[in-house]
Amino acid sequence: MTKRPHRVPQMAADIALNRAVSMPLHRQLYDRLRHAILSGQLQPGQRLPSTRILASELGISRNTASEAYEQLYAEGYLERKVGQGTRVTCNLPETFFIPSATPQKKTAPGESTHAPFSLSHLGEEVTRQAPLLSTLTFPRPDAPRAFRTGVPELRAFPFQQWSQVASHCVRSTLRNVADYQEVAGYFPLREAIASHASITRGVHCQTEQVLLVPGAQSALDLAARLLLNPGDFAWIEDPGYPGAQRALRNAGAQLAPIPVTSEGMNVEVGQERYPQARLAFVTPSHQFPASVTMNLSRRFALLQWANQANAWILEDDYDSDYRFSGRPLDALQGLDTAQRVIYIGTFSKVLFPALRIGYLIVPPQLIAPFTNLCSGMHRHVPILEQLILEAFITKGYFLRHIRHMREIYATRRAILVELLQQELGGLVEVQPPQAGLHLVCWFPPEMDDQRIAQRAGTRGLEVMPLSRLALGSLQRGGLALGYGAVDEREIQAGVHQLAHVLSS
Repeated sequence: MTKRPHRVPQMAADIALNRAVSMPLHRQLYDRLRHAILSGQLQPGQRLPSTRILASELGISRNTASEAYEQLYAEGYLERKVGQGTRVTCNLPETFFIPSATPQKKTAPGESTHAPFSLSHLGEEVTRQAPLLSTLTFPRPDAPRAFRTGVPELRAFPFQQWSQVASHCVRSTLRNVADYQEVAGYFPLREAIASHASITRGVHCQTEQVLLVPGAQSALDLAARLLLNPGDFAWIEDPGYPGAQRALRNAGAQLAPIPVTSEGMNVEVGQERYPQARLAFVTPSHQFPASVTMNLSRRFALLQWANQANAWILEDDYDSDYRFSGRPLDALQGLDTAQRVIYIGTFSKVLFPALRIGYLIVPPQLIAPFTNLCSGMHRHVPILEQLILEAFITKGYFLRHIRHMREIYATRRAILVELLQQELGGLVEVQPPQAGLHLVCWFPPEMDDQRIAQRAGTRGLEVMPLSRLALGSLQRGGLALGYGAVDEREIQAGVHQLAHVLSS
């Protein structure tokens, strides 16, 4: 029997929590409050009830109310002042409020209620095409050294469980799907990904919007080819991910480097220097390599620019499942009301890199262009890996593995930060990242990070100088240090060797 939802008449927002659904109560409360803020039902500066009062009125625990408030505070929707309690932030741009009196029409996959969208010449061509029905290294053999970036801890992966799932799929499922499959991928796996991204990342999508590809690099290449014409400008974080630089260049784009600060990509600089750009590539949840998070104001500014400039945003969400304080921050895609964001995800960091399965979550109006372009490049991602991954997710092994690895990485991060501050505290600046598998050691302006990285290599270390990832000149250099693939003993030895390099 379904219980009647609890309501809170004291607040402007009509909050309803339903215990009969699988979504946790704190997530339901967070969603209701965030929508009330963005719709204007809760006004900027408006005071919210205390967690004790709100919990009492809703019939929930105080911890549940606190968890929802903490997430809203972390994402910038709420602010706290001594003696004034918890209030809605006053810094939300009014242009992003959703008019509460205007009901949102639910659109079917492939249908759009917005103005016509522009594509590249290639994109326009493949949109008109019917799907093609024809049947027609980077070698790293050595074990990871301190401090290789971009690699998870493979020694802790549950290969036995993976093998058991694989064996079951071969025996019972593979024979039913051994023929050619959908270009977009195995539907149950796309369904599982859509559910996971919705619950953990705040992504808004239907299963039909999920497209499986052979890794995130393939997703970048597809998006760049589909959305850009040769000569188009594309914003890219500086310093930033070299794989994105390569994909954009291969599409003939002119790279528009946008500096990254502690608040993420500087959107204002992009608007001033390259207002005519057609695309922006960002890693807003955990910027690579600077390890910062794009704040709410800049997220809104980026979305507003893309909508006004008729441009696209590629959001690479490569490792934000590993956030160490609170739940992962919601994706930029979840704030996008104009359907301008193409969301890119991968399993390389959360499972293992050799599993070449990534995915795109595209706006409904881009389903056909992306699918048609894929049909001319590959029929589909190998089906057996898709079957195994779908079962691994739906049986609960995936989330269990993430929780286990999050504890391991949090411990390693803390140890690395402590050792760096102890041995190099006077030489470098270290800011503990809130997510991901690497951090940055910042140097004073006079220190050459590439020269230091070269010296570190002679001592058996593998470090990434930030200046090598920059398109322009940086005010100061630094090293990206990965802690995902090396244990505590290796971290300690690595920091000791790095201290020798810097002291010389």
